[in-house]
Amino acid sequence: MSQVESVEREAAPGTGRFLQWMAVIALIYVLICAVSLIGSGFKSATGGQAQELFSFASNPFVALVIGIVATALIQSSSTVSSLIVGMVAGGLPVAIAVPMIMGSNIGTTVTNTLVSLGHVRDKSEFRRAFSAATVHDFFNLIAVAIFLPLEILFHPLERAGEATAGLFLGDADMSMSGMNFMKTLTQPLVETLEGVAGVLPGIFAGLAMVLIGLALIFLAISYIGKLLKVLMIGKAKAVLHAAIGRGPITGIGSGALVTILVQSSSTTTSLMVPLVGAGTFTTKQVYPFMLGANIGTCVTALLAATAVSGAVAIHALEIAFVHLIFNIAAVVLIFGLPFLRNLPLIGADWLAGLAAENKIYAAAWVLGMFIILPLLLVGITSLF
Repeated sequence: MSQVESVEREAAPGTGRFLQWMAVIALIYVLICAVSLIGSGFKSATGGQAQELFSFASNPFVALVIGIVATALIQSSSTVSSLIVGMVAGGLPVAIAVPMIMGSNIGTTVTNTLVSLGHVRDKSEFRRAFSAATVHDFFNLIAVAIFLPLEILFHPLERAGEATAGLFLGDADMSMSGMNFMKTLTQPLVETLEGVAGVLPGIFAGLAMVLIGLALIFLAISYIGKLLKVLMIGKAKAVLHAAIGRGPITGIGSGALVTILVQSSSTTTSLMVPLVGAGTFTTKQVYPFMLGANIGTCVTALLAATAVSGAVAIHALEIAFVHLIFNIAAVVLIFGLPFLRNLPLIGADWLAGLAAENKIYAAAWVLGMFIILPLLLVGITSLF
């Protein structure tokens, strides 16, 4: 609690807060420019042949693994989803991007597990904290286990995303004229960065644009999160404490709201782990709040999609809506059905009991979830 209070005290009054909000706006501008730059760079690097370049990922399980590993390494699903939006704008097929988006949900949960290790010295605390951390893991695994086969067979998410994007943009050939002001705003910085990368020959110019864009996205999201924690952590804490224990709908909605406020689902869910470890709340009480974080984190990808113009704009917006629809549908289905709702809680309590008795189980879970499972999926699917 003292750390939170010290963060709150750092928020400068008056002019200081105004400058911090201006910095947030500037970083959002950089984020949008970076996504546009990635789209241009990816298109340039692949020569418009993104389908052929990513033919190895046409297997949805391989695409899922890419999403898991990339997010686990970067520890930011917002960064990965924004990168995927940019790649779709550059020609990555939406059918390949959908499993990547699903994988990013699994990969982001590693942060919770690492936070729970801070309680490892106290057996009871660690059991509670590890349970709170892994309930999110189990939920996301169940969501992917249900929706990925459905997506492979019937493409409901892709179709729903396309239909929703169509409501905003109309025909797929439309040039997103309603958002041309965004292109006008971002064009100076994007063209400057394209010019810098353009000094490199051929494909290397496109790769440089992608790498510069990725670095800018990572920095922008990282610093937006830090600034918003200073500016909004007090409000986020108030929402958190007011919501928990007041029913699942309130918990889910508040989890989404807090994540939008601090622009980081990892921050939202990681706030829960120490509170459960300390015995302030139970895993069952914070469970809906964590599910809301899945929904709130989709705002970043939707924001990133506004960077894209031209005929590919509808595809960029489509994959951003796929992310939102997937997370909402998972919450409605899994949390809405009693026999599914309790599975993540049962799994988390069981695993936490094992980990509390022998820490090797905690290490095995992290290695298994984020290294061994992805390798097995790639290995098994390559045989068929």
